[in-house]
Amino acid sequence: MAQLKRRHFVASAAALGLGAAVALRPGDRGGAHDAYFSALQRALHTSGPALPTLVVDQQRLLANLDSIAKTTQSGLALRVVVKSLPSLNLIEHALKAWRTEKVMTFNAPQLVALAQARPSVQALLGKPLPVSTAQWALTQLAGTPFNAPRQVEWLIDTPARAAQYRELARASGVPLRLNVELDVGLHRGGIERDADLTALIKIIQGEPLLSWSGFMGYDPHIVAIPDLPGAREQAASHARAAYARHFANAQTLLGNKARETLTLNTAGSLTYHLHDGKQVPNEVSVGSAAVKPLDFERPSTQALMAAAFIATPVLKTMETFRLPVGVEWISRASVAWDPNQARALAIHGGHWLADPVSPPGVAPSGLYGASSNQQVLVSSAGSALKTDDWVFLRPRQSEAVLLQFGDIAVFDGQRISERWPVFAASA
Repeated sequence: MAQLKRRHFVASAAALGLGAAVALRPGDRGGAHDAYFSALQRALHTSGPALPTLVVDQQRLLANLDSIAKTTQSGLALRVVVKSLPSLNLIEHALKAWRTEKVMTFNAPQLVALAQARPSVQALLGKPLPVSTAQWALTQLAGTPFNAPRQVEWLIDTPARAAQYRELARASGVPLRLNVELDVGLHRGGIERDADLTALIKIIQGEPLLSWSGFMGYDPHIVAIPDLPGAREQAASHARAAYARHFANAQTLLGNKARETLTLNTAGSLTYHLHDGKQVPNEVSVGSAAVKPLDFERPSTQALMAAAFIATPVLKTMETFRLPVGVEWISRASVAWDPNQARALAIHGGHWLADPVSPPGVAPSGLYGASSNQQVLVSSAGSALKTDDWVFLRPRQSEAVLLQFGDIAVFDGQRISERWPVFAASA
């Protein structure tokens, strides 16, 4: 009797184990493009050569720009982040929608290109540049309608950097406006100690060709840190207090300057909604939220729509996913376990900072390895994809990805209506 009970226990355990394994087995996620991506695929089929293409949905872009403008609190100006929208056409749409000429640039080539194309912009550097780079930009902009001494604010993060820019001003005879980067809790550089701010301002005070134009305090950490009890509230409170303390110290050292005459910048695409216009900052920067890449899929951006996609044609369809000779048995085992690895597809290009979004169930092969030439994706046997169909991926960010495909294809809801050039590749 005892032996029978043991056998019954073993059999029951085996059955439970098998049941658990079956429950854990992935379900078939395959499907066809929905109506939106089917329309986009039709538009691409008739728009020119089938190449990896960055597509921007113009209707969604305009809706996002309008939503951002309506969400931004009164008393706060909007500044367009150029690196996140690296096309003159994208920038023009944002400037018009937000009724501003304020831009934030992160490198000298984009600053020069934008200033030459639109001399009315007011540019704030988003990171401190080596003084030789600033000198190059000033040389490129000399003699153009763009007035760099009045329309550029160079970001300064240390007294040593301020001293370098003082020497540049003296050597060139060009007045420079210096905006001071603050560390409001991100800890990626910038002024944190009161003594450093005092030393930096004294350098500015001692040189007639230098002037203080304001502060820049970037605060993405407020929403990026783990959602531990009180952590985000503490980060937000610290950022507000640090900004206010540095502003009060600067006012004491330089004499009270009207808040509206200074550039008191903060925020980004994930934190602009946190600012109410009642604190020290008088403007917020926004860029990526306008096209909402995947990394910006957060509760605070639910009202915005994904407006940028990578579209690439399927070059080859293989009805059975197989690894190379010698390890084919691994692919047979993976297909037996996961129906979503039944088929293999080779796409044009690949290995981008992006994830497939349509058709459903298509994913990079974790076994085959990545390729920038012909990346292998896998799908279920029920996938409707054929050779020359298109796969759509959603970029995880915009600043790097939008520069990788040449002109942007503009989708108007029915066809590819325009092609927008992008800036030259730069970091």
